[in-house]
Order: sequence, then C-alpha cells, then structure tokens
Amino acid sequence: MTGTTSAGTVQLADDLVLTRMGYGAMQLAGPMVWGPPKDRDAAKSVLSAVVDLGITHIDTSDYYGPHTVNELIREALHPYPVGLHIVTKIGARRGPDKSWPAALSRDELVQAVHDNLEHLGLESLDLVNLRMTDSREAATIAGPFSVLASLQQEGLIRHLGVSNASAEQVAAAQSIAPVVAVQNFYNLAVRADDALVDQCAEQDIAFVPFFPLGGFRPLQSGALERVAASLGISRVQVALAWLLQRSPTILLIPGTSCAAHLRENAAAAGVELPAEAVTALNAVGIADRFVPWGQR
Repeated sequence: MTGTTSAGTVQLADDLVLTRMGYGAMQLAGPMVWGPPKDRDAAKSVLSAVVDLGITHIDTSDYYGPHTVNELIREALHPYPVGLHIVTKIGARRGPDKSWPAALSRDELVQAVHDNLEHLGLESLDLVNLRMTDSREAATIAGPFSVLASLQQEGLIRHLGVSNASAEQVAAAQSIAPVVAVQNFYNLAVRADDALVDQCAEQDIAFVPFFPLGGFRPLQSGALERVAASLGISRVQVALAWLLQRSPTILLIPGTSCAAHLRENAAAAGVELPAEAVTALNAVGIADRFVPWGQR
C-alpha cells in the first residue's frame, strides 16, 4: 500500500482535477445529519487531516445540519488550499421535523446556491450537483437543471453535475449544459447503475458513488470477508478498492467523523486487488436501485 493519492486523479475540466479518493462531509453534523457535532474541534481536525492526506475533493451540502457542515469546513480550512475543490449539492431542504423535502423550484435553487456560497465563504462554487428526488423521468430534470445552467452563466457555478439521476435524466441534462459528474447510490452490492458507470467512463464523466460502503446498513458479504482475510486488510478497504478498480472515472467520497477511520478509508487508494478477488467480488452485485430521499 502507498499513499492516498496513489489511486491518481481525474481531470474533469482544465480547472477541476480531483483525487479519486475524496471525502464526504455529511457525518460531521450531529445525529440524523442535524445540528452541530458533539465535538466541534474533533470535526475540524478531521477536515484538517483530509487536507494533510492530499485529498482534493470534499463533498458537502448546505442542507447538512443545515448549514453546520459548510460552516465547519469554512472555519477549519478557509482560506482554502490551492487545488482543494469543494463539491456541493442542492435540490433539498431540511424541515423542522428533520425531513428532507425536495427544493427544486427556481427560487429554492437560487437561494441554495447563495447559501452555499455564503457559508463556505466562496464567490463561485467549483461543482454543484443537482439532486433529484424519486422520479426518474427525463423531463423532470430540464427545469431545475436549466436554472443551474443560468447560474453557471452568471459565474456563480463553474461546473455542473447530477445526483440520484437516471441515465435518461443524465442525457436530458447534457442537452442543456455539460455534465462533469454523476453522483448515485452504488457500491459492491448495489449495482443497478453498472451500465451508467460504464457510460460515464466512456464520456470522461466522473461517477461518484454515495453510500459506497452500504449506507446505514453496512455491506454484508461472505466474499468480502474472504477477500479481506486473504489480503490482511479491512472489509472497508476491500469495498473501496473494488470501486476504484471498477472504473477509471469513479471517484470516492466515503464519510466519517473519525480521523482514524479517515486514514483507514484513504489507505484503500493504495490497494490493488488481484484478479481472482475482483472476480469473486463482481459476483456479489444485486439489483436494488431505489434509495429513499431521507436516507441521503
């Protein structure tokens, strides 16, 4: 195993080069992604460790907390190191009951972009992912994605992506403005987006799995256990290494609020799974596709 950056980088644009091993900041908020963390200094130390490890891709959203996580990122890292890119997503808001209702109207999207800019302390957002809800119909993305495209023209956003989107929605978005990233539910066991993963690689689009380790119910697989034992590494590292080998444009954003777990995740960037292990793990996939909005 070597360092975090041994998995390399992906260049999505002249001004957007991301390490394939990134970091998802959602878990820095309190329970149920609500309110501040129990230990603010510990949360900030995790963010400092992200930068120390050479990670240049932090995934966040202003509806984490809400506002809490972006404020932590700004407090810990601003002014941001050269080369660090903060990727955010919009398309939801937090209800007082801690729910995650959709927020896809023009006014809501414009406000969300300005909220992210304010709380992160930025004048322009490097990459904004439009988070879709339950509908997979292509027509449902045109209106909200057009709003983001107009904000991009204004200079408030540099690059656009989509999240929780079908292949048809990705194509519909591409007809409006360039799409540099797709962020969907995908991991060793949840594989319904296999074709989309390959399509993104063919088009040099980043595919960014959320819940890369299974989400609220961790991945369970006999094959995963056997491969981990044979290589003398953790199940988590095997699952992340499999994703990195699955496609050259997969970028990872595993989340944690613990610096030790961050280092364990990052070490997966240096793992090269042997061919027989990849074959065994490839057979694990299942057809689950839908994840309720409130789980992300």
